[in-house]
Amino acid sequence: MIRTLASSHSVSQNIPISLWKLGRLNHVAIAVPDLEKAQSLYKDVLGAQVSETVALPEHGVYTVFVELGNTKLELLHPLGEKSPITSFLQKNKTGGMHHICIEVDDINAAMAELKKKKIRILSEEPKIGAHGKPVIFLHPKDCHGVLVELEQA
Repeated sequence: MIRTLASSHSVSQNIPISLWKLGRLNHVAIAVPDLEKAQSLYKDVLGAQVSETVALPEHGVYTVFVELGNTKLELLHPLGEKSPITSFLQKNKTGGMHHICIEVDDINAAMAELKKKKIRILSEEPKIGAHGKPVIFLHPKDCHGVLVELEQA
């Protein structure tokens, strides 16, 4: 016997209308204590395509991107004394996952709506990220322990 469910309520009626949408997973960022060793692992051992090292002094990091079929890994290493990666590595000596980055179609609308929903954003305005696009970070305590980066698609 086959049963079907009929309902007078549309599923879409339960989804709040939003002025912005989440897009694809752009990258997973990994803090590493030894950037050259990490680059070598992904390039020489695992055979991945690995970018050159790029310094982002405004974010206090060196970045290297590892291309995967459906997303990227971002290797992060401290740049300067005030790097946020330095404190992360002090707590996690061997490194580890630092954040995830998800694309959004309208970062300003996302910021406005998230503020209304009491999600803390770690900067007053978007900053330009490693891909040359505006980014914001959401407080991990508001995102189940995960630091979430939103990037303008």
